[in-house]
Parts: sequence; C-alpha cells; structure tokens
Amino acid sequence: MTGAGGTTGARGRLWTLGLLRSELTVTFRRWRTLALLGVLAAVPVLIGIAVRIETGHGSSPGPGDGAGGPAFLSQVTNNGLFLVFAALAVTLPVFLPMAVGVVAGDSVAGEAGAGTLRYLLVAPAGRSRLLLTKYASVLTFCLVATLVVALSALATGALLFPVGDVTTISGTRIGFGEGLLRAGLIALAVAASLIGFAALGVFVSTLTGSGIAAMAATVGLLITVQIVDTIPQLSGVHPYLFPHYWMSYADLLRAPVYWDELVKNLGLQGLYAVVFGSAAWARFTTKDITS
Repeated sequence: MTGAGGTTGARGRLWTLGLLRSELTVTFRRWRTLALLGVLAAVPVLIGIAVRIETGHGSSPGPGDGAGGPAFLSQVTNNGLFLVFAALAVTLPVFLPMAVGVVAGDSVAGEAGAGTLRYLLVAPAGRSRLLLTKYASVLTFCLVATLVVALSALATGALLFPVGDVTTISGTRIGFGEGLLRAGLIALAVAASLIGFAALGVFVSTLTGSGIAAMAATVGLLITVQIVDTIPQLSGVHPYLFPHYWMSYADLLRAPVYWDELVKNLGLQGLYAVVFGSAAWARFTTKDITS
C-alpha cells in the first residue's frame, strides 16, 4: 500500500515533469528565443557565403593557428564539414553564451517581474524542484542553440562546398562518416561548455525581480570574465575562469584525441554548476517571494 508521503511525492514528480514540459514550451515559443535561435542559425550561413564569395574572387582564408576558427575556416573551401567547426568557433566566445545568458538571466527573475512566481510555488513541487526545472530548461536551450548552429553550418557547408574525407588537425585523414561523428561530439562538447555559465546565470536570476536587470548582469559578467581571461598579468586565475577551456573542443578533431583540456573543461563546468547551483538554491529557498 502506498502511503500518503509516497502519493504526495509521486504527485510532486508528475507536477515537475508537467512544469518542465510547460517551461520548455513557453521558452521556445517566445519571440525572443526564436529571434536568438534565428541569429545563431544565420551566423554559419553568413560565414559560408562570405567564404564562397572570397574564394570566388581567387583568394582564400588565412591558415590560422591550427586550433581556432581561422584554421577551420581555411579548410571550408575543401570540405564543407569544416564550416561546422568554424561556425562553433565563431559563436562560442560571444553569440552562444550571450543567448544562454539572456535565457538564464530571465529564468527566475522574469517570473518574479511578471508576478507569476508565487503562483508557481503554490503547486506541490516546491522551490527546489521549481529551480531545478528552470535550470533544466536553460540546459536544454544550451543544447538546442548549439545544435542549431551545427545543423545550419552542416547544411550550408554541404550546399556551398564539396564534402568528403576530413583532414584532422594532426594531419591524418578520417572518413566523412567519422568526421560527421566528430562534429556531433564537438557540438555536444560545446553545449557542455555552457553548463557552468548557465548555473551562474540562474543564480544571478534569483538575486533580483527584474528580468532585464538579471539578463544585463549575466551578460556583463560574461564580458568581464572573458576580458580577464585575456590579460596576461592575471594568468594565474585563468584556469579557474569558466570560458578558459571553451576552445578545447578542437582537440576532438585530433588523431588521437587530446583529452587533457577537454576533461579540465568538463570538470570546471561541473564545479561552477555545483557552486552556483548551490548558491541559487540557498538564495531561492530562503528569499521572500512577493510577486
């Protein structure tokens, strides 16, 4: 026989699943979200068209430094699959995290500003589950946004350039199928790179009742940390900054794969998720909800 506590817990879990579905539906139906995804989808198209026009004039992108966007960009004319790697390299430092910052910053503060937060808390899921649902929704956006960039780049690259075997950063060649698999793994690695920043954004969102203020503060923190990460005199703190290992996804295009910085990146993102997730929980479960 199921006790009252078990029945209540089951109802709470069912309500949480329903809330997550509702949250995802609301998030991806907002014009703001659709506009963000539209901009992200347009970036690879613009890059592909620019490269096509440039090569049509008899020039080609520079060789780059071997790991970043320019290096991938120089290979796009030979293999359209490289547009996926180049587009992710271009969007990861700025466009992707800014889009995530907007969604994360608005996750809790937006509800408070709209006056709907206290009504959500009346339901049986409670504050902890509500906060976890908000964070899960932001993580889903991280994945969807990254896949939008990757799929747009893949389609554009296949339409504008030839596709075939992939030459890795190490100089070896792998088949197109394996290259496509590496592209999928890279997209997942990029999405995972945003886990820590997403937790930071949700934490900031619990500090204010203004969605606009939370979004601005989250994006401001992103810009500030990225500036700090470029200052040589502060190199001692660089390994502890959430964007420091973002470009480590390029190591998935080596043969063999270099795992050191990839593992460091995932560990750092997990640490940020735990620290700021706990801070968000402590703040949200103790604050006085009046709106």
